[in-house]
Amino acid sequence: MTITDAPAETRPAHRPRITRTLLIWLLVIPAVVWFVIRAFGLEGGRMIQGIAFTPYVAAWSLFPALVALLARRWGAGAVAVLTAFGLAMGVVPRALPNLDRGPADGVTLTVMTVNLLFGGADPADVVRLVRENDVAVLALQEFTEESRDGLRSAGLDDLLPYHSFAAEAGASGSGLYSRYPVSDPGARRNNGGWRFLQAYATVQVPGATPVLAESAHPLAPAVPNTFDGWRSDLAEQPPADPDRTPRILLGDFNSTLDHKPLRDLIKTGYRDAAETTGEGLIGTWGPYDGDLIPPVTIDHVLVDKRIGVDDISVFNVKNSDHRAVIAALTLPEAK
Repeated sequence: MTITDAPAETRPAHRPRITRTLLIWLLVIPAVVWFVIRAFGLEGGRMIQGIAFTPYVAAWSLFPALVALLARRWGAGAVAVLTAFGLAMGVVPRALPNLDRGPADGVTLTVMTVNLLFGGADPADVVRLVRENDVAVLALQEFTEESRDGLRSAGLDDLLPYHSFAAEAGASGSGLYSRYPVSDPGARRNNGGWRFLQAYATVQVPGATPVLAESAHPLAPAVPNTFDGWRSDLAEQPPADPDRTPRILLGDFNSTLDHKPLRDLIKTGYRDAAETTGEGLIGTWGPYDGDLIPPVTIDHVLVDKRIGVDDISVFNVKNSDHRAVIAALTLPEAK
């Protein structure tokens, strides 16, 4: 008797079950691959861009886990649950304030960073944020001669009279403003791609130990021929050094905390201000100039661990695709 002659009840009824199992695994596997890439820093090619959206993937990973468990596919369900847990462990801590925010006693300093989008951000809006939030140090990226003139006309020089300028046309310029006197101002040029500038200076806040502030701007991994430059720019960012002047590295890093090069930089002895205060999932780039891109967090304030983090806020800036990040810090007192 052939299989086609067999009674209906003995035919291979297991085929739909196999199909459902395969479909469930097809749901589970992408999250597993994403977790492995994120956990081991294997991002390369277009995944450099993709990995920035890990918080969204972490939320989505709950769906295949639920489907697998409801379908009683226990193997797939176990893998999916472990994957969702692993992704959550990389993402959820950013929404929880750290118990250790660094020193709470010292001298207060409020800093702000904003990317001006080829110098086109509204100067009055930037100056308003500086004034309303008592900002004492301002780091600017994509800082042009035109934006410098606009900020001066809007009154920024009256609020922050000291500076380190490295203005250029396009996206490569950089600027640093300070309420307090600065020494050794300058700028260094990154080696990747467009070779963005990073303005820096040592800021002397009354009663506090000097701090070195730098406006960070590694290359954006926008197209394939910028991927290597992005990686090298991040690798060349100045590490924290406990034996030298405390450093504040703030700006548009074109990286989220899901990118291994940024995590490696932080491990040299920095705190990410947003993660420290439990605000690490607030988007700073994406839809703010009308682009249909889910918001991601690529603007950061990194501080030496000798500096405390009190608070952080994020604000829209007119005519920029980035939001301003403002952090209230506590500096060590001068010895």
